[in-house]
Amino acid sequence: MNILSGPILVVEDVPNLLQLLEVTLRFKGYPVVGARNGREALELIEKERPALVITDILMPEVDGYALAYTLRNDPRTSQIPLIFISATYVTAEDKSFALKLGAVRFIEKPIDTEDFLLTVAEILTDGISVLPRPMEEVTFYQGYRERLENKLRYKETQIVRTERLLKTLPDEQKVAFEELLKQSIGERDRIKEELDRLYAALDELRSTGTIDNKK
Repeated sequence: MNILSGPILVVEDVPNLLQLLEVTLRFKGYPVVGARNGREALELIEKERPALVITDILMPEVDGYALAYTLRNDPRTSQIPLIFISATYVTAEDKSFALKLGAVRFIEKPIDTEDFLLTVAEILTDGISVLPRPMEEVTFYQGYRERLENKLRYKETQIVRTERLLKTLPDEQKVAFEELLKQSIGERDRIKEELDRLYAALDELRSTGTIDNKK
């Protein structure tokens, strides 16, 4: 195994999955550090530059898209390879936006462990091809808003469908769907929180004339 210039940073807000990824990588001999959201990740990166960042997208505080944008626009971190993992942002448009941000791979959950480890080894061994130019601020915010708004509409529809279904199910079948509803509501609320931060950032750009008020 190659000697890494730093640890692998895993960013994931679901504790069980974070632990699983950390253990899986450590079992193969990789040094690993973990963070529960993008804000924690940025604090860790200030202390110890990772050789690779593996991050979920839907997270509280600072999500994966915002984390990637920040890393790519900082000369100190712009060349750190980044892998996205997600169960929520998996449409073709979501993946395209991720790659334009500079992600080198996109892995859907549930994660295939063997494929995951092969991907990590390939990136650390072979390096990365030329990354796209850092995305301009206005382009990022507008594309980011579209991704979040689309995902919020999807989650709202999913919640309504699940609530309607729960009214018709016998008690013995409700538990699984009640858990699904709880998860969907939590994801919807995290998307709303991120949208609120994004709208505030867009309002600031409009106030300075950086973007058109109609956009």
